Amino acid sequence: MCGSYLWDYRGIDPVTQPTPIGHEYCGIVEEAGSQVTSIKPGQFVIGSFFASDNTRPNCRAGFQSSCLQRVLIRGAQADLLRVPLADGTLVATPDLPPEDLIPSLLTLSDVMGTGWFAAVSANVQPGMTVAAAGDGAVGLLGVLAATRLGAERIIAMSRHEPRQKLARHFGATDIVTERGDEGAARIKEMTGGIGADAVLECVGTSQSMTQALRSTRPGGFVGDVGVPHGANLPGEELFYSHVGLRGGPRPCAASCPNSSTWYGTARSTPARSST
Repeated sequence: MCGSYLWDYRGIDPVTQPTPIGHEYCGIVEEAGSQVTSIKPGQFVIGSFFASDNTRPNCRAGFQSSCLQRVLIRGAQADLLRVPLADGTLVATPDLPPEDLIPSLLTLSDVMGTGWFAAVSANVQPGMTVAAAGDGAVGLLGVLAATRLGAERIIAMSRHEPRQKLARHFGATDIVTERGDEGAARIKEMTGGIGADAVLECVGTSQSMTQALRSTRPGGFVGDVGVPHGANLPGEELFYSHVGLRGGPRPCAASCPNSSTWYGTARSTPARSST
């Protein structure tokens, strides 16, 4: 499940009436509308939290989550879900997956793709030093994404032992338990006073954003995918840091160019209950 639900759960975004929940989903198509051409009943599909037509300028530029017709998916915790703009939103797997693969495919509908987008937004390249701020599902899968993109050193910022172990399983080489300015100082210390080449911001708080910015070397990038809540970006500090900032809601289809890519990722990364 996406960490963004925590804002509702903790009362930071008060829910005043019964509200459908869930935007992570995969499953077998039961019915298809008359205008749907590429998706057929009986296919196993993976969806995403924003429905998009995948045809207009923003989509063609690779930002389907800013589609001019985008629709936020809600209610994926239900037994059945209606997905609008199915042709541009759903990706069919080559065949029906075995039951034990479905949990991994479910991560591809949000947290794996979001972690990947964080790494891509931060311009992670082979040989780089990368830090991940946040050890929830997105932060951990950001570590996995950095590993797959060839990062040489990956620093997971985590205080939770089970998550630290999972981060190392996904490719983390170092663990930093400090947070805020202490966490940024620790990363600077570990990198000879320079900072990480790329930092993945996967929380969305002001502390996490500032920590990510101050942990990045001049000329590096922060990949920002944590849904912001009270995150006040220090504009003057960003200006003088020479640090680039990119991110936002994951462009779903851009991080899923074809079903074989997603299917192969899931097959090689079994789901873990601790995520």
